[in-house]
Amino acid sequence: MNLPFKRVFSLFAVPALAGLLAFTAHADELKEIRIAVPDLSAGTQHSGGGVVDVLRDQQIFEKAFADQGIKIQWSFFKGAGPVINEAFANGQVDLAYLGDLAAIIGKSNGLDTRLLSASARGVKQYLGVVPGSGIKTLQDLKGKRVAIFRGTATQLSFDAALASQGLSEKDLKVINLDFNAAVAALAAKQIDASWGSSGLTALQAKGLAELPLNTKDLGGAGSVQSVLVGTGKFVDAHPEAVAKLLKAQQQAVEWLTEDSNKAAYVQLVSGLASYPPVILTQDLQDQKLSEVFPSTLDPVFLGSLQDKVDLAAQQKLIRKPFKVNDWVAPELAAAKL
Repeated sequence: MNLPFKRVFSLFAVPALAGLLAFTAHADELKEIRIAVPDLSAGTQHSGGGVVDVLRDQQIFEKAFADQGIKIQWSFFKGAGPVINEAFANGQVDLAYLGDLAAIIGKSNGLDTRLLSASARGVKQYLGVVPGSGIKTLQDLKGKRVAIFRGTATQLSFDAALASQGLSEKDLKVINLDFNAAVAALAAKQIDASWGSSGLTALQAKGLAELPLNTKDLGGAGSVQSVLVGTGKFVDAHPEAVAKLLKAQQQAVEWLTEDSNKAAYVQLVSGLASYPPVILTQDLQDQKLSEVFPSTLDPVFLGSLQDKVDLAAQQKLIRKPFKVNDWVAPELAAAKL
C-alpha cells in the first residue's frame, strides 16, 4: 500500500524530532561544577579559608550533588583574583569565591558574572613593617617601599585605608608582590612594609615584623569583603543547580557562624593553610564568626560593596563603575536572599 508522502514523512519525523530533543537535553546535561578559589595556603595543601574550607572538609557540595552524578571540581589559584578572572574569560570555571576587588574588576571589565552570595565581611588587614623601622602610622609610609598584591582585595583594602588618612598609593613606592613573596621580602628587609592578611602575624611571632596597626584601628576602613560569583552562562543555564548549591552552602554557613565552633574552625584552616593556630586565634580574638561569615546579600553588605566599587573607580582601579544591585542574580534579588 502506498502511503501519502506527508504521512510517511510524519511517521519518520516524529521519532527523529524526539531523538534530536533527547540529544539536545543530553548535551545540556550538567556533569560538573567548576569552582575557583584563591589559594591562601603556605604549604602543600589548599586553603581558601572561611566557608570554602568548611565546604570541602565536610564534602557538602559533593554530597548534595551525588544523587545526580554531578562532580564538583575545586581549582585553587596562587595567582588569586587576576588569574581567576582570566579563567572566567576563557570559560574554564563556572563559579568563584573571590575578594571584593577581583570580582569588581571582572564585572567592570565586561565579564558576565552574577553576584550569588556573600562569603565574608569585615575581614581585617594588617600593616606589617620591618622591626625598628619607626613606622607606626600610615603617614609614616610616605616615600617607603610597600608591597601589595595588585588586582586583589588587598589592594582595594590598602587604598581604602590610605584614603581614610588622606593618602594614596602615589605617596608611596608600591611594589607588586603576591602574598608569599611579600612576606619573604619583608622578612629579608627588602621592603619597608607590606599590607596583608593575618599571615603577617607569623612574621611578628618570629620577631621578623612589627604590626603597628590593622583595619580595626582605622574604624574598619580597609576591611575586606568576599563574594561568590558565577558566570551568567552557567547561572542562566542551570538555575536549579545554583539554587541547590546555595542551599547546600548554607549548611557550611550555619556551622561557621556558630561561635562555639571557632576553635574547630581555627584548627581546620590552620591545618590546611600550614599556619600556626595562634595566627588565626589572634586574628579572630576580637571578632565573632557570626559577624564575619553570614552569606546574605543584605542592604548593609551591598551598600559596603557599592562603596568599594565607587572607591575602585575613584582610584582608577576600574574604568567603568556599576550598580551593585544590578549585579545581583535577578532570581536572588527577587527572593531577597
